[in-house]
Amino acid sequence: MSLMSYKPNAVAVLERLRALYERRAPDRICAVFSLPSKALAEFKQRHSGGPRGYPDPAERIRFWDNRLKENAALQDDSIPSAYFTEFDQGLYAGLLGAEVRFLCNADTGWISSMGLPLLKDWSEFGRLRLDDACAWSAMYERQMRVFVQGARDRFGISHFILINGLNFIFELIGAMETYTSLMETPDMVREAMELGFRLNLSVQKRFFDAVPLLAGGTCGLQVQWVPGRILAESVDPFHMTSVACFEEWGRAISERMFAMFDGGVTHIHGNGRHLLEPVHTLSGLKAIILGDDIGFPPAIEILSDLRKRIGDIPLVVNVRFGVFEERLKRRDLPGGVLYIVESAPGVDEANKLMDTVRAYRT
Repeated sequence: MSLMSYKPNAVAVLERLRALYERRAPDRICAVFSLPSKALAEFKQRHSGGPRGYPDPAERIRFWDNRLKENAALQDDSIPSAYFTEFDQGLYAGLLGAEVRFLCNADTGWISSMGLPLLKDWSEFGRLRLDDACAWSAMYERQMRVFVQGARDRFGISHFILINGLNFIFELIGAMETYTSLMETPDMVREAMELGFRLNLSVQKRFFDAVPLLAGGTCGLQVQWVPGRILAESVDPFHMTSVACFEEWGRAISERMFAMFDGGVTHIHGNGRHLLEPVHTLSGLKAIILGDDIGFPPAIEILSDLRKRIGDIPLVVNVRFGVFEERLKRRDLPGGVLYIVESAPGVDEANKLMDTVRAYRT
């Protein structure tokens, strides 16, 4: 039995991922391999990086189709899915009337969006209204229809990021003013966060109404697949703040949103690792994606220490192919982790390693 033609062994992979995210496999590992891509090379030839307009959704789903079918013979723990890169940030601001700008990254194939700050200052907040009949709402609905039809039984559609809490305030007044407002106008921040909560809830409910679950779970570009209706949260604004600030301003809004669905996942960058202790205890959290950033040791190098700090929460970690291969042979990879293995030389090499990955026990 195959759930999707671009992943013939999907049934077996979903069982491995289910065990990981239900914390029933703390002694096991999962692995996803990143391979050279002809589709990305062709995209880079046709597109220059930099600002551009909103792309045709039909063109975008063709890109994802070409990108994902390349790996149909890969027997790793990936679940192929397309991501709404065009709506990863700009959608939320656009639904409130912001000017949205798009940026093409020719190296990754992403065309992402961000909105200019909506307000000059808090005195303009009262004019903001949620408008389900606006142009951005229609664009969102159309792209979901086009992607669902284009994916069909070949691959899934990934959840996309929440712009909730302080992330939403960034969209209104910018980052610097957001941090200042926490001290000078906290009541305004709370009122705006409520608006952001309603907006994010509406966007995500519409997503799950339009995009079918895969075998009762949610596809995710990094986590691959998690049982239930799972959100992708961001705690990025707190990376440059204290744990106390996260507890006061971040925990409740994330847990409240997770409770509206079946939980969520989040990511933490190198400069946010001081937040691991509070973040990993978020009610409803299913996994943490550990980012690697300049100026901080790669997560793989300190993974054993990080694991001691946060117990058995499932993790997603990047690692170079050579490092992964060596540590796999040494049986030196912590369990309860999905390893994103970068720069694999080819399908055959990846599939050969997967035999060891599936048998691995800590």
